[in-house]
Amino acid sequence: MSKLPTKADILDWIAANPTLTAKRDIAKAFGIKGAARIDLKRLLKELEAEGHLEKRQKTYRDPDRLPPVSVLQVKAPNPDGDLFARALEWHGEGVEPIILVVPRASDPALGEGDRILARLQVVHEEDHNYEARLIRRIGSNPRKVVGIFAKGSEGGRIKPIDKGSDKEWIVAADATGGAKDGELVEAEQAGPAGRMGLPRARIVERLGDPSAPRAVSLIAIHQHGIPDTFPDDVVAEADAMKPAGLKGREDLREMPLVTIDPADARDHDDACYAHADDDPANAGGHVIWVAIADVSHYVSPGTALDREARKRGNSSYFPDRVVPMLPDRLSGDLCSLHEGVPRACIAVRMVIDAQGEKISHRFVRGLLRSPASLNYQEVQAAMDGDPNDKVAPLVSDVIRPLYAAYAALREARNRRQPLNLDLPERKIVLAEDGTVQSVNFADRLDAHKLIEEFMILANVAAAETLNAKRTPLLFRVHEEPPPEKMESLRETAQAAGFSLAKGQVLQTAHLNKLLNAAAGSDEAELINIATLRSMTQAYYSPQNFGHFGLALKNYAHFTSPIRRYSDLIVHRALITAHGWGADGLSAEEIDKLDATAQHISDTERRSMMAERDTTDRYLAAFLSDRVGAEFAGRISGIARFGVFVKLDETGADGLIPIRSLGNEYFHFDADAGTLMGSDTGVMIGLGQRVTVKLVEAAPVTGGIGLELLTLQDAELPSGSGKGRMGRGSRPKGKGGPKRSAAKAKKKDAKTKRKVTRQRRNG
Repeated sequence: MSKLPTKADILDWIAANPTLTAKRDIAKAFGIKGAARIDLKRLLKELEAEGHLEKRQKTYRDPDRLPPVSVLQVKAPNPDGDLFARALEWHGEGVEPIILVVPRASDPALGEGDRILARLQVVHEEDHNYEARLIRRIGSNPRKVVGIFAKGSEGGRIKPIDKGSDKEWIVAADATGGAKDGELVEAEQAGPAGRMGLPRARIVERLGDPSAPRAVSLIAIHQHGIPDTFPDDVVAEADAMKPAGLKGREDLREMPLVTIDPADARDHDDACYAHADDDPANAGGHVIWVAIADVSHYVSPGTALDREARKRGNSSYFPDRVVPMLPDRLSGDLCSLHEGVPRACIAVRMVIDAQGEKISHRFVRGLLRSPASLNYQEVQAAMDGDPNDKVAPLVSDVIRPLYAAYAALREARNRRQPLNLDLPERKIVLAEDGTVQSVNFADRLDAHKLIEEFMILANVAAAETLNAKRTPLLFRVHEEPPPEKMESLRETAQAAGFSLAKGQVLQTAHLNKLLNAAAGSDEAELINIATLRSMTQAYYSPQNFGHFGLALKNYAHFTSPIRRYSDLIVHRALITAHGWGADGLSAEEIDKLDATAQHISDTERRSMMAERDTTDRYLAAFLSDRVGAEFAGRISGIARFGVFVKLDETGADGLIPIRSLGNEYFHFDADAGTLMGSDTGVMIGLGQRVTVKLVEAAPVTGGIGLELLTLQDAELPSGSGKGRMGRGSRPKGKGGPKRSAAKAKKKDAKTKRKVTRQRRNG
């Protein structure tokens, strides 16, 4: 038998042979057999206890060295285009190693955030000490969690802030990132998910005090992975930009193109102007100009600005901040159509007849100088006879012609019959310290509708032009609702005493007939919500499937390139189609239009979810000092676990847990969207009026808990309690599980018959 090696011998062997570090490999290297293996095991344990080695699965390694095969996360390319990565399982006490990714010609392209399994080699270079060769890419979407950090004796735990999430995450002592007890943190899963025990996480960012009012939107931004800081190279590109000149552009600086936006708008995408058409052949017609910021002049394909804009997909809007798609030098300055300064634009001149139908249009690349930046309220006040000093000089020559053109477009809209939902927009007003001051429902003025109709017409013109010129583009697609959703809407309408025609090709006019019939009734909100929920999600696509909601065959987004990447693609397509310059749609962009469409459809949904979550948290904060108060509302959703109620006063959505509904078992009918008491036969369904008591309002999660007091102005009848079942419980009885299941099934069938009878009678 060979002599037992010293601890120094073992460490030297592991350093020289990083791929042969299992106990069996070490024993074989030193010729250790039989009972001597016990002594070797003791030596390895001592080295581990002394901190010289770390046991990883069944192998040993130097804790200040990376294993030869490691999981890495790719960083953003440096200015030279080199890719570096960080090790996700680095536990050493020294300086974190610098890893250069050395790609082979056959390797797939890697980008920031990609996670890879790589083979590492130790090197001694000036700017890195490891080189990594790709084995395979394992994804770029690690599970993330935003929560409150609770510090422990060794490491700590994270309590997630998601509504309905009660699973905590364990954080090792070397993975806390310096977080303090009670601090809001962002973390990501550390290592593979195990089947047993709590998941492990590593804190990647400290977000501060979770109770601070302005943490609300910050939580949503990090929780949904919305990029909120611009890389240095992107900011540098934006800062280097100069205002566009007149060369190659049509001079529109003398045309009174005004911007009309919300009073707190920071950027101005669009400006408009209209006048009566002086062509005798188009008596009563109008000429409408819509000019849109020429973002494509500043954001060229393949640049750092372009890559970041595509990555973000769109701007995200919160009550206290905006996360812009473009740096402020562009979004708030060079691209924004500010009053009194020359700005580059792509404009469309559209001619409509007296009935509002578009006769012709043409696009130009121009330079404008807006005489006024106006807001909706002051424009509407001017038309209603109360102009302020700023708008008064513009009323006769600018404002009234805009409204005259809108009146014609409104006639065309009424004939076209786009979906006409009536759902008031909620607006959260914040005080200076970030707390909620009030929750209002915004008025929808004719000034809003005017701009909306002008923008829709311009979007149609863009899609038609690019179709005619056979130039690839991204369409805005909204497909018609599927039959099963229409059947559900039909049942909801019938239960409320209305009808929706069946057996014909569905058109928006059919849905508008239903909405108009319900208008002014107690069921109006129910029918509007049910109709909205029956719709499919709009998305972007290089293929044209039309826009069902707007009742349009050709539609693309052209009017908001400062805040939507889709519009920037359409601008570039127009540049290519008209031969205006080299900054049009590149061949590479055309090749990846499908991928871009999918990506920006996803980022749009991501922003919508983040904005909704932020609103929920602000509303919960607003209501948190009114726990115990009573509120009127309407049932807005039914689920197996409870009833959702929309409160009249704020529009907030709260949950009545099913366990708090009466003393009986409730049968859930997913198709009808109802709960029915097995003993009393009481029916709980969408749209019913309720009075509720607020029992919980949690600002950190956005959760609102309610207790039902009255249903349709009557107290909920109490059941016998015999059929009541808590979540996860099993019906009790002498017959055991099989007999109990059979009885439950029989009772369900009986309840279904009750549901059917009640529907017929109600």
